[in-house]
Amino acid sequence: MTVSKVLAIANQKGGVGKTTTSVNLAASLSVTRNRVLLIDMDPQGNATMGSGVNKNGLEYSIYDLLTDQADFASVVARPEDGEYDLLPANGDLVAAEVELISLENRELRLRNIIEANRERYDFIVIDCPPALNMLTINSLVAADGVVIPMQCEYYALEGLSALMDTIRAIQDRINPTLKIEGILRTMYDPRNKLTSEVNGQLFNYFGDAVYRTVVPRNIRLAEAPSYGKPVIKYDRKSRGAIAYLALAGEMLRRHDESARVIQ
Repeated sequence: MTVSKVLAIANQKGGVGKTTTSVNLAASLSVTRNRVLLIDMDPQGNATMGSGVNKNGLEYSIYDLLTDQADFASVVARPEDGEYDLLPANGDLVAAEVELISLENRELRLRNIIEANRERYDFIVIDCPPALNMLTINSLVAADGVVIPMQCEYYALEGLSALMDTIRAIQDRINPTLKIEGILRTMYDPRNKLTSEVNGQLFNYFGDAVYRTVVPRNIRLAEAPSYGKPVIKYDRKSRGAIAYLALAGEMLRRHDESARVIQ
């Protein structure tokens, strides 16, 4: 039996390629014949728009699902240029922050939704908001692993400490099996001296959790969201597309190895 995997793409620091990674990882995993669900948990709705779904024209969104106002089948969408399913988001999700506080089992809302539908998918990718709030907590409680996209820059490691503290707190209290799935180096420029210094620190601290795949700075990758397409649908031969296909391959190898260990 296939062991499905739930991955939260998280970093409270904005501008590190979190949504780019969520959309393009979902697309890359789906073209390798995996059944994939992308969940947009960011009120900005960028993963929704980047998948080609108009966030302003939604009848229902992940907000309605989290607050018991709609069922899964009513919310899930199939992007025209994506081979994955999507639970879309828009600004309504801001209200969920307030409403979840008064709901019973508020930290478990997303986990319960995923568990009820998990058997439909091989991978579930969650795009977290760039903040350590109730939406992010729901995402981490629901996840098996956390993928942390980050730039190799001066403040990158310092910014990880708050996220690591949150992950440890969730491991201790609610989700003991949560782990760091991997550290993904984004907007990577090997010519930069600082890049090599931060690289060394990352490998010293995280070891094998650092993905060998790096995502370079790439114009086509930056352009793709404005066309509402994952980069492999926009320009499959671009360096950005090749990088995310490589990341999907690296993840699948790790996933297969862990599945063999479980069996």
